[in-house]
Amino acid sequence: MADGAVDAGVVGGGGEPDVSDSLRTFGAVVQGFRKRAGMTQEELAERVRYSVQTVASVEQGRRFPTAEYVRRAEDVLDAGGILSGAVRHLSRQPGLASWFRQWAGLEATAVSLYTYECRVVPGLLQTEAYARSVSLNVPPVPDKDELDQRVAARLARQELLSTARKPPTAFTFILEEAVLLRDTGGQDVTRGLLDHLVGLVEQNWNVEVQVMPLRQPKHAGLDGPVRLAETPEHKWYGYSEGQENGRLIADPKEISILQQRYAKLRSQALTPADSLSLLTRMRGAL
Repeated sequence: MADGAVDAGVVGGGGEPDVSDSLRTFGAVVQGFRKRAGMTQEELAERVRYSVQTVASVEQGRRFPTAEYVRRAEDVLDAGGILSGAVRHLSRQPGLASWFRQWAGLEATAVSLYTYECRVVPGLLQTEAYARSVSLNVPPVPDKDELDQRVAARLARQELLSTARKPPTAFTFILEEAVLLRDTGGQDVTRGLLDHLVGLVEQNWNVEVQVMPLRQPKHAGLDGPVRLAETPEHKWYGYSEGQENGRLIADPKEISILQQRYAKLRSQALTPADSLSLLTRMRGAL
């Protein structure tokens, strides 16, 4: 699942992203400092308060270290700022699955992004509490380190929504009302999510959110989610994701079909103004 159990390619199913040369190098540096300190992996794990598996994965270049892990390891190993300096040069995006990274790269430079989602609230719109609830709902349940990494990756992508970017990306989202009514994580999580959505729409002029009503006899999205991105060169790409896999779409014919469907969805959903009113009423009812 995309923005749900595995938000838009965030690693799920207990898997770890591909190894990169920069990660191997960073892992070797950590290992060198650990051996200089005369510690085993088990001893370092106890001192930094992470699992032995995490320590081993970082040293082998199979896991992107969290900022907290780097800070603790630097203190324990007396690394003198070398680890915090080296981590800034790691080339892989933490917590993002290999099949999603190409789309994430397009996302980062897109001038416009269209998203229709019928399963969960898209990752770019999630709160931390909602993101954690979604990740914990889909088996296999991640351990704390993996969960933190997934959520951090998801929240980091939300910088794309900023109006301070030059130029700001134009976003349009279409969400199913049923997704919001599901109450994922419970009422407190849903209340926080609705507050977040209302605030985002009111404060970010580049973000448009439409809600597809619960009852809509004519619906162009019955084949599933739609994602479209326009590059600075005005070329369009699409993205389709299922469980544990994803596909980047560049074929003009397929893109045309997705654009037709998205245009129809926008006409069938509530207007942005009516959608904001509905979100406000849903928040008030909790």
